[in-house]
Order: sequence, then C-alpha cells, then structure tokens
Amino acid sequence: MPDVTQGQRQRIRVLWLTKGLGPGGAERLLVSSAAIVDRDRFELRAAYLLPWKDHLVGRLAELGVPAACLDGRRELDPRWVGRLRDLVRAEDIDVVHVHSPLAAALARPALRMLPRRERPALLGTEHNVWTSHHPATRWANRLTLPLEDATIAVSDEVRASMPGRLARRTEVVIHGVDVDAIAGRRAERDAARAELGLNGDELLVATVANLRSQKDYPTMLRAARRLAEAGEPVRFVSVGQGPLAAELEAERDRLGLGERFRFLGYREDPIRVLVAADIFCLSSRFEGLPIALLEAMAAGLPVVATRVGGVPTVVTDGMEGRLVPAGDPSALAAAVAGLRDPTLRAGAAAAAAERVRAFGIDRAVQRQQALYEQLAARRR
Repeated sequence: MPDVTQGQRQRIRVLWLTKGLGPGGAERLLVSSAAIVDRDRFELRAAYLLPWKDHLVGRLAELGVPAACLDGRRELDPRWVGRLRDLVRAEDIDVVHVHSPLAAALARPALRMLPRRERPALLGTEHNVWTSHHPATRWANRLTLPLEDATIAVSDEVRASMPGRLARRTEVVIHGVDVDAIAGRRAERDAARAELGLNGDELLVATVANLRSQKDYPTMLRAARRLAEAGEPVRFVSVGQGPLAAELEAERDRLGLGERFRFLGYREDPIRVLVAADIFCLSSRFEGLPIALLEAMAAGLPVVATRVGGVPTVVTDGMEGRLVPAGDPSALAAAVAGLRDPTLRAGAAAAAAERVRAFGIDRAVQRQQALYEQLAARRR
C-alpha cells in the first residue's frame, strides 16, 4: 500500500477503468470531471487497457489524475485483468468506476473474487445504447452487470435499450460539459478561422466524431456533394480519427469534394475548431448522449443532426437547429442549406447556447461523488 498520511487516507480512492484514453466523448468526460471533482474528498486514478489509446494521459496527469496502462493488446487479453486486480490491491481502491462495456464485463467478476477486505465497490456507467454492442458483449453484460453495486446510464434512451431487469436497477445521470469554459472561448473565432484558411463569407460546418461506422460519414459526404452541386459556398471539417480514415478519404476524393471536406484527424483541442465553425453536424446511426454535440452548443453553434439516441432530448427540431432521419443525405444537405440564412442561424445558435446550460458537467459530477461516498461507506 502506498505511504500516505492518515489525513490523506480519509479521502475516498476512486479508480476509473476504461478501454482507452483516446479522444472519444466518454474519455473527454473523464477530463471534464477531473477538473471539478472535490480533491479534499476524493483521490482519483485511471486505468486503461490499450497502450496506443493514450491521447489524454498527459491532460489527466496535469489535473492530478495518474493513469496506469494495463497493457492489454486487446480487450480479451486476460493478462490485463490480473494487472487490474494487482493495482486495486496495491492502491487500496475503494470504488472502481467502469466506463467500457466489454472491459466491465471482464472486470466485474475478477474484482468480486478478491478477498472481502480488498474488494472495491463497483460503479458502472453505460455510455451507449446496447444495440450498438456486439452480441457477445451484450450477452456478457447481461450476466455480469448485476455484480455492480450501482449502475448509471447517460440518457433515458440508453437505459431503455437495456434488458428490463437491468434497466430497473439503473439510474439516469445526464452527463455534460463545462459550459462556461467553452463559451468563454467564442472570442477565439477570428483567429481559429484564420488558422483554417477560411474567407470571411464561407460557411463552415464542423463535426467532431471518430472515423467509425457508427458516425456514418458516407451520409455526410454525400450531403456535402449535394451542397456542392447546388453551388452552396459551404465547407466541412472533421475532427477525429479511426479505422475508416483511408476509406473515407478515398470516398471524399471519389465524390470530387477536395477542400470542401477536410479530415483534420486528431486534434488535442477540438474546441478550437468548433469556435471557428458556423454549424455543427452529426450524421450518426446511433448515439448515447454525444459530448461533442454539447461542446458545440456551448461554443454557440446551431445543430444539424440525426434524430437518434439522446440527441432529441437536447435538440428540438426548429429550435436549436434541425433534426433529420439517419442515413438521408438529401435531408442533411437541406437542413444545412436552410441554416445559411444568417437570421435563422443566429436564432438557432442563441437557443443552443441557452439550452446547453441544462447539461453542465457539475450536476453529473455531484451525483457521482454522492454515489462514491455511499459505496465507499458500505465497503468500509
């Protein structure tokens, strides 16, 4: 056990467990949470499986959250489970908070088998609808999720996607972002647009989404092509990385979009791109509650998004932007074109900036802290 003073040990030790610390929405939530957790009451650590997903390790370290890589070459590599058990025992962890479904399915029974005096309490967060999981992952979670002491879901839609008996034991805790911090960066707009080489009158549509099938980039690319054919002066930029990068760049080139659709790859600071934009776009096939959507609204952007997952709980069609069916490039293009009108765009932007105030990260962190305290007291 680490050498700490008695005063320090009064703090509750929480370990966040996730598949990776890459630039995804769930991972960025950890960074936002770390910035405001009460350090007089909680001592935070993080553990992640995949060594190449380490983008946010440095940022967490700056916030006083050390991250340990369990060095799993893949999620089903059983060696990381033993390393997790060793870490929990060595650090005398009070609460393990799991954030990845397959990792959670393996970690739950492994931690439950620890001797009682070494066994942490278990809290899980369900970040995405269960229909998005591989069938084997759904099966494993059906079996092991009851081993958790408490479970939360990020939206009503996520909870509704769970099997009935598991949904009934799950609490919805709406997650969010640091609204004021992001809103304060809107003054960077001119400098951010200059960095992207934009002319004053060009309409910029931005998305922040990893390059995976869930995000349905082909639909967004086809929408961009329709706008180009209509002569609309609209550019798209994407922040994100993923396994479909080469395939999507080839499709962009096949459609002849060129500089009209730029893949910027991973950006350590996606907010810098958002404040340069005029519209935020999301073409996902399914979602939980997308953090990038909330970040964009806090940056003052109107939204064009597909009507999936938790998106309609945040955006009302015709208010903060437009909602369209998934997989419909014509509808997506028409919604973007409709927001070219400066008056409509300004009204939707103002509504988005006001609406997102209901999704501040502080509320979710307060509830999680209360759960940490309840679970740690029971464990001790």
